[in-house]
Amino acid sequence: MIIKAGQNDPDALQQLSQALDMALDDLERFKTIWGNSFTENMQRIMKMRCDFRVRLLSGSLSEYIRATRFWWDNIEDKVPGLLDRPVYFVSSNTHSLINLLTGFAIQQKDTLEQYLEDDGDPDLQVEWKDIKERNVPSNIGNFLYYVLKKYQQTTKGQHLIEEQRAFETTCGITRIPSEHSFDVEAQIIDLSKLNIDTIDKRLCPQELGWLAKSDALIFNVDYPLGMAAFNILNKVAEHVGRVLGVYIMGKAATLNGVHVDVMIPTVVYDEHSRNTYMFRNAFSAADVTPYLVYGSVLDNQKAVTVLGTFIQNARVMDVIYREGYTDIEMEAGPYLSSIYEMFRPKRHPWNEIISLHRVPFDMGILHYASDTPMSKGKNLGAGTLSYYGMDSTYATSLAILRRIFELESKRY
Repeated sequence: MIIKAGQNDPDALQQLSQALDMALDDLERFKTIWGNSFTENMQRIMKMRCDFRVRLLSGSLSEYIRATRFWWDNIEDKVPGLLDRPVYFVSSNTHSLINLLTGFAIQQKDTLEQYLEDDGDPDLQVEWKDIKERNVPSNIGNFLYYVLKKYQQTTKGQHLIEEQRAFETTCGITRIPSEHSFDVEAQIIDLSKLNIDTIDKRLCPQELGWLAKSDALIFNVDYPLGMAAFNILNKVAEHVGRVLGVYIMGKAATLNGVHVDVMIPTVVYDEHSRNTYMFRNAFSAADVTPYLVYGSVLDNQKAVTVLGTFIQNARVMDVIYREGYTDIEMEAGPYLSSIYEMFRPKRHPWNEIISLHRVPFDMGILHYASDTPMSKGKNLGAGTLSYYGMDSTYATSLAILRRIFELESKRY
């Protein structure tokens, strides 16, 4: 009965995920893939002994390009007219830019405070008390953004998920989950429709009335890794209007810093193309430091884009470090290869030193340290940043949005 009801009933689907000991997101992916056959397929699985195997869906370059096209077609179907609008492309995550641009969590302060008092984590309760009494320098907005996510994961807080989506719509924000290809959500943000009364106050150094005149969009994606980044930016550049800026924000391993430090590279070696890219980064330490409480900002860094996370051993990283590279991540190189093709009429080269200083649009890369692989037990991909990662995540997000606002204000 649960399987039958789970076809269209969210509560039944939740019960089914618990009965199968399966993440709800994973079960919903099956529902999306199977469509109307979901119930039938689940019942077949229930009645027989199963031997599951994974088949590589996009094992060739042509299939990868086809998957990218499916990803894009879904976006263009939801937001037609992208070709007519100038765009700031951002690769970040699905929450930080949206939270800052809507201020929804701050509007729910009383509800979230009540949740903390009644059911909140004891450590978060202590942190909230210290913030209110100014015993710690943590930002109240960052804290509420984190608590909102925790509250929405509870039964009592699920109603705020739809309320937040509805509020985002009034602020000109369209979320487009990926359906049949890359698991990369896209968000289209219409700057002219932002609510300047609820926007995070750290984004308001000046009067923002000019935003209503803007015709620009922010095209934000949940950062893809490896060559997915190359394919996605290529497709975006092909199908939108003028690209005004490209900004890349994401996690990285640091070889000379600590957790939640921020690294700002100006050189990237890409293991995919074996190219070394040199560029003018739109950001410096001065753009991030005012909003970073717990970490440090290291600019003029050299980064390496690696092919995978767990294939980097201590010997390899020692060589990387001796060559002066301190920042290890997985998407900057492919993005820079795509940027090369956006202003050069040819395919990106192989195994060369390339200058991108004359790119005809703004570009910047910000990495925050999630791993310290040179430390024992802290290899690439190990662990999460939890609450204290909010500090560097929002400091870098603020730097990107303030940069976009600065450039856009000059256009008007």
